[in-house]
Amino acid sequence: MSDSYLTFCFLSSILALIAIICFIFTKREKPNLNLPPGQMGWPLLGETIGFLKPYPAVTLGDFMEKHIARYGTIYKSYLFGEPTIVSADAALNRFIFQNNGKLFEISYPKSIGEILGKWSMLVLVGDMHRDMRNISLNFLSNARLRTQLVKEVERHALLVVTSWNKNCTFSAQEEAKRFTYNFMAKHIMSLDPWNVESEQLKTEYACFMKGVVSPAPLNLPGTAYGKALKSRSTILKIIEAKMEERAKRIQKEDASLEEDNDLLSWVLTNTNLSNDQILDLILGILFAGHETTSVAISLAIYFLASCPLAVQQLREEHMEIVTSKRKTGEVELTWDDYKRMEFTHCVVNETLRVGNVVRFLHRKAIKDIRYKGYDIPCGWKVLPVISAVHLDPELFYQPHQFNPWRWQEKNKSGVSQKAMNNFLPFGGGSRMCSGSELAKLEMAVFIHHLVLNYNWQVVKGDQPFAYPYVDFPKGLYIKVQTHSCM
Repeated sequence: MSDSYLTFCFLSSILALIAIICFIFTKREKPNLNLPPGQMGWPLLGETIGFLKPYPAVTLGDFMEKHIARYGTIYKSYLFGEPTIVSADAALNRFIFQNNGKLFEISYPKSIGEILGKWSMLVLVGDMHRDMRNISLNFLSNARLRTQLVKEVERHALLVVTSWNKNCTFSAQEEAKRFTYNFMAKHIMSLDPWNVESEQLKTEYACFMKGVVSPAPLNLPGTAYGKALKSRSTILKIIEAKMEERAKRIQKEDASLEEDNDLLSWVLTNTNLSNDQILDLILGILFAGHETTSVAISLAIYFLASCPLAVQQLREEHMEIVTSKRKTGEVELTWDDYKRMEFTHCVVNETLRVGNVVRFLHRKAIKDIRYKGYDIPCGWKVLPVISAVHLDPELFYQPHQFNPWRWQEKNKSGVSQKAMNNFLPFGGGSRMCSGSELAKLEMAVFIHHLVLNYNWQVVKGDQPFAYPYVDFPKGLYIKVQTHSCM
């Protein structure tokens, strides 16, 4: 048998296989449905590679912009291994959030569940998600925020901000992470900053995060995802050791008052969760409460560096707060001080709108749905793209421009009620981020001490990129000069 004949047979087999895959691929759509326009891309891969291609975070990226221009704000595709409806439509996104658990449910890629754990709030559905969420809401209640966490947030912000030398250059992104990590580690497990245990956990967590956000979650030696799974195991051992130690102390009734106030003690004394459930809960809250908030703070530092008028107005607002407190002999910030930070809240909102820390969410239709004449088949993935709504020129005037004044009520050209209804940086409905108020509090308090003490400028020409997670490729290095308003 000749080599050419064997080659012909081999190529014929490959072509036949490709033809079969293509046939299966094109038949995934149910017949007689009015699906949104769009294309499914390559067999097996679909359009996932194009969808995940990095782009400047203050834009939608070429992929989304071209698809919206060609197909409209609702289109079909094949992403993350599944047929998908992509929504850049404000009304549909809101409809999806309002019908969590009724028409839609969570549908993150399998790799996310494997690394965060099957009991993580991010992947849980139904009653178990509700119970875990209630634990989180109880720990982050308004009463706790008002009476305890304001002071603690300020203490940890000062630990970071006051450690900077004048005229020094450093990674603002790493400093923001140091602030949010130290705060969360303290209030989850009473781990003090620079404690050996805390530093080990922080090192492992950095490796873990690289795997969580890896665009290629392959459990192979040397890959970010493979390393992250090992770090997950190490992190859980650290948490478990802390949990066993705490359980013994609670049993002997000699836990300290400080530790009684952390999440670990609360869960051990007030719930019937299993060890695995507690481990995944702690890991998930540390992930949610540390990473996303640090990115938001980094974005605020970046945007404000090129908006001196906003920095000046912030300084005036925060100096007014400090001056009024001096008259009463107070030093620490209070909840009332936080609520007085009106322009700061505008800066926080605008940072979240333009920066879009969470750009899209993973959902799945659990029933056949008809919306605006389009069919969304049961079992299809649905991706509500939050960033597309926040950067929609029909909702926000000059949407790519950082303009915190748009959020002021006295500004007639500000944000319309329709835009406000579709401003959803923390998601919406029953799965809205339970730590949203804490995140905004951390941003405001950090900004308070930043503007009162420093001028800064971005060096090394950095800018935020979406991978699709938001990150500063060079670490957002800034040079600070002391600026005391005190």
